[in-house]
Parts: sequence; C-alpha cells; structure tokens
Amino acid sequence: MKILITGASGLIGSSICARLVDEGHSVVAVTRPGGIAPFGVTETVRLDVSAAVDISDWAALLEGVDAVINCAGALQQSHREHVAGVHVAGPAALFQACEQLGVKRVIHFSAIGVDREQPTEFSKTKLCGDDVLAARDLDWVILRPSVVLGFPAFGASALVRGLAALPVLPVMPQTGLLQVVQLDDVVTTVLKMLSPGAPSRLAFELAGPEQLPFHEVAALFRQWLGWRPALTVPVPHILASLLFSLGDFAGRLGWRPAMRTTARQEILRGATGDGAAWRAATGIEPRSLREALQARPASVQERWFANVYFLKPVIFVVLPLFWIATGIISLTAGYDEGLTLMNRADAGMFAAPSVVAGALADILIGATIALRRTSRLGLWGAVLLSLFYAAAGTVLLPELWNEPLGPLLKIWPILVLHLVALAILEER
Repeated sequence: MKILITGASGLIGSSICARLVDEGHSVVAVTRPGGIAPFGVTETVRLDVSAAVDISDWAALLEGVDAVINCAGALQQSHREHVAGVHVAGPAALFQACEQLGVKRVIHFSAIGVDREQPTEFSKTKLCGDDVLAARDLDWVILRPSVVLGFPAFGASALVRGLAALPVLPVMPQTGLLQVVQLDDVVTTVLKMLSPGAPSRLAFELAGPEQLPFHEVAALFRQWLGWRPALTVPVPHILASLLFSLGDFAGRLGWRPAMRTTARQEILRGATGDGAAWRAATGIEPRSLREALQARPASVQERWFANVYFLKPVIFVVLPLFWIATGIISLTAGYDEGLTLMNRADAGMFAAPSVVAGALADILIGATIALRRTSRLGLWGAVLLSLFYAAAGTVLLPELWNEPLGPLLKIWPILVLHLVALAILEER
C-alpha cells in the first residue's frame, strides 16, 4: 500500500512510519518544516499542516495513495504551533481532498476523553477535528489514545523519564489518573485498521489495563532505570502554578516544554477510558506499564537522557542570562573596569567603543540563544565570540592568563557548556 502520514516526525507518527516501512509499504511522510525525515520512507514532504487549508495543498500528495494516517497535533498555541490550524483547518482540507480523490481509508488520531470534556483549546479543537472527519463520506477510524508511552522519548514519554531521574519526586496537586497505553500497541492498532475488512466509521479509546497517578508512572520508570525509590514531595499549588507559567513563557519563546498550562488542565481531568471496543475490534490485549518495561532492559542512553532532561532547561536559562547579564554589567557597574582593561591594552580612542560593542554583542548573543528559532545560531555565535575574546586577550593582555580568578581560563568550561547545549538542542 501507499500510505500518507502527517505528523510523521512525532512520537506516534515516526513509529508508525518505521513499522510500515518494515512491512514493505510505501510511505509518504509529511513533517513540519525543519522536521527530521523518518528513515526509509519513500518520500518526505515538509509542510505546515496548519497552513495547508486548501484542497490543492493536498491533492498532489494524495496521488496514488491508498490510505491516510493523520498524527499531526499541537499541545498549546504559540508562534510555532497553531492549535486550531493543526487540529481542524488543515485536516479538514485533507479529509475533503481524500473524499474528492477517492482515498477512502483515513485513520485519525485524537485524544482520550475529548468527547466527554473539553477544558482546553487542545481538546476542543481535537473534538472539532473528529467531527469534521465523521461528517465525510470516508472509511474513517478515530483513535483516541490515553497518554502514550514508548521507548522513543518525546512529550510525556520524555517527561516521565526526567521525573524518574529526580531523587525527590514532585507530586503535582490535583492530577487525574492515567491509563497509559504502550506505543507498540498503538502502532499495532493502526496496522490492523489498514488491513482488508477492518471496521470503519468508528471511534476507539485506546487505554491501558490499569489506572495510575502520574507519580507512580514515574516511580515505575525509576525502578526500571535501576535507581532506589525517590522521596515523594507534594508541590504547593502556588509553586505548581509558577512552574506551568514558566513553561508557557518558554512556549512563547518557541520552545516546547511538556509542562504548560494546557498539560496541567488536561492532566487535571485525567486520561482514562473504556478500551473494551478497541480490544474487541483488534484482539489486542494492552500491556501494563510494568510488563512493557520488564520486556526491555534499561540502557545507559536511557539513564543519560533521564539525567539530562531537567538539566537542559537549566542550561538554556543560565546561558542567555549569563550573556545578557554580562552585557548589562559591562554597560553599567563594570563599565569603568572595562575601560581600564582596554586602556591597559593601549586601545586609545577605541577603548570606550570596544567596551560598548562587546557589551551589545553579549546581549545579542544571549537573546538569540533564548529564542528557540535562533538558538543554534546564538550558541555558535557564543562559541566564536568566546574564542575571539580568548585570542584578543592573549594578544593584548596575556597577563590575564595568570590572574587568580582566571578570566581567560574560564572561557574553556564556558565553551564546553555551549557545545553540550548544541548537542542536546534537538527536541525530537
């Protein structure tokens, strides 16, 4: 079969691509601009689903396609993610194009519980997208999974690993229960829905066999990773609100933190449901989290990732603040000292402009690192600027290498931290 998959670089989409390719299908992978192409697919198309709101945006992509799998999703509105566009406008055009071009089979991913309660724009638009598909003359299947966990780490699957690495496990207030479902079971469901004679015009809830609070999910991952149980500490409401607000602020800068207010409201209502119809239609007996974890040993890369998960946001807070604060200090309290250094280097009339230029460059570097869209450029700029400072200091004031506080020696650990930031920059 030739199958088109949207959201092909996400947790679910990339895993479906891999299984379909392994089974010999031809896969057209639609990823967001800049998305990584799944390995082995027939064709990769980089397309902003939220902007593809006309039938003509999809018509050429559907040529010769036998089925469509829509895995595109966005958690919360930001300048990088248009929730209504990804969940409603773009898919509506895709579904209409499928109907007109005779691509009958459409498998669409929604979220568990959206038909019962819609506390956020995420769940409201997810339900709207479901309704748009259901109104089409297509052989559609809507899959509404609970929180999906798998060995690829992204979103909740990554967050739970990060929490598992903490020696003190924070317990967020007012969180609902989760019936986590395994990624492998979700992918197997898709393959069964693509087989001849599979049911259509149905919506299934994909839910695991047990209901667990989020902190118990993290505790099981911690046990799997081989670490002793963590001390659990309830998080006060005010601190929890602050953390989610900080996540929202990071989202406005272009980052995609798992902890944002949408996630808080969605977790508040929990992610539970009735998977009886799903099990009956597919014959799948979903595995519990413990069964899934014990089927595969934890590797060193799992422990590395878990340990680094919460260090990453710390790094990307510290580095921008470091550069911006350095620039501000150079323009204010440290201005005279900067002039003194430049005069020691015989800068003459260029002393003051050099101090100001260096300070402005530092501020620009910090702001560029803080914005996700430009963070890679900012990190490389920081590396080059640090090397320039080291070279200039060596030529103009070599005695700085011998000073007790080591102003030039400190450049090297700073460089290493920037290289680490570059290594862990990618989000998926």
